[in-house]
Amino acid sequence: YRRCAASTNTGSRPFKCSVCQKTFSQRSHLRVHLRTHTGQKPYECTVCHTSFAQWGGLQKHQRTHNGEKPFECPLCVKKFSRSCILQQHVLSHTGEKPYECTECHKAFRSPGQLQRHLRTHTGEKPFECTLCHKTFARPGTLRVHLRTHTGERPYACDVCDKAFTTSSALKAHLRIHTGEKPFECSECPMKFTCSNGLKRHMQTHTGVKPFECSLCRRKYSRPYDLRLHLLSHLATKPVVCALCDKEFSSSSELRSHVQGQGEEPLKCKVCQKKFATLCQLFSHLRSHPEEIAYECIFCDKKCSTSFALKRHLRTHTGEKPFECTVCHKQFSQPGNLREHLRSHTGEKPYKCTVCHNEFAQSSQLYSHLRTHTGEKPYECTECDRKCSTSSALREHLRTHTGEKPYKCSVCDKKFSSSKGFHTHLRTHTR
Repeated sequence: YRRCAASTNTGSRPFKCSVCQKTFSQRSHLRVHLRTHTGQKPYECTVCHTSFAQWGGLQKHQRTHNGEKPFECPLCVKKFSRSCILQQHVLSHTGEKPYECTECHKAFRSPGQLQRHLRTHTGEKPFECTLCHKTFARPGTLRVHLRTHTGERPYACDVCDKAFTTSSALKAHLRIHTGEKPFECSECPMKFTCSNGLKRHMQTHTGVKPFECSLCRRKYSRPYDLRLHLLSHLATKPVVCALCDKEFSSSSELRSHVQGQGEEPLKCKVCQKKFATLCQLFSHLRSHPEEIAYECIFCDKKCSTSFALKRHLRTHTGEKPFECTVCHKQFSQPGNLREHLRSHTGEKPYKCTVCHNEFAQSSQLYSHLRTHTGEKPYECTECDRKCSTSSALREHLRTHTGEKPYKCSVCDKKFSSSKGFHTHLRTHTR
């Protein structure tokens, strides 16, 4: 004891680690340090069997089981299980943030917060999923991700029994029942249930337009508006007027065309009232639903024209009057036949003006444009994941439901995605 006390008083460090050459003033400190090299953890929790290298570590851990919180805040009487957490909490009262980022000078209350923030600059993601090898910057994010594999949903709604993988998803869901809209616009009386809704709305006040067209530099506040604008650069015109089959590059052009149709005044067949535009006539016709409606004999659906009714009836009769002259496949609509014929001709009339990729269908082009705009309109109701296509969302939802619709006919193994299924099939053909 006298030798240890003397070493401490004089500042000498006579005990050296043979592995890393680090020195210590006491032999006991060296013994504890050596466990960082050997991996020895002699102190085990009797409740959950987690092991620790130091007795103090075990003591702190045991408070997670017994609920003991011996450290009390002198300002708000809140209690904590560890002194370091209390010290960080006290800073929330003083406003002090002593840990500053050297890259952007943002300040934090704890070194842990600073360390997590630094990963936004370095891109470091040290926490890896052992199942799919996806990496994450935070351990909490990894824990939430693992639930997509296990199907665990620990946060359940008390009202409708719907369950969620995160507490934040449950909190957002509960607003459907309560009607709460905590995110309020500072410029107008509008309120929103989620922060993203408020963020999008604020752009109408600030005039911020972060989405820029790479061809003409025109800017938009929403990715959806940019996607619509990109169509105006297309050589082809994918929007078709149902009345005269004329093609237009955007829905707004089609609207202008419909509103200006007809040099003669348009007359209502029921009451003979006249209108300047088709839009006005169509709006008026809704006032005569019984007189103008063509009713389906199979269901209660009513159509405004005989042509629309005829087209609808094919969904019941299965009639497919439009046949491909190459492979004799039949279709219920002429538009479907036109798209099918491109599989024989190789024609791809819908061209992306950004990367010049070509597509056979306008819907394929719309989906592709989202790779340029970054728009992901399909949002998962179970987690924060967003997808650019409805099919990608359907596939993602299977990670929550556990559904595996693709079954191998050779070994009966099942898969949640067609990609995984086809990759597996190659293992049988090798």
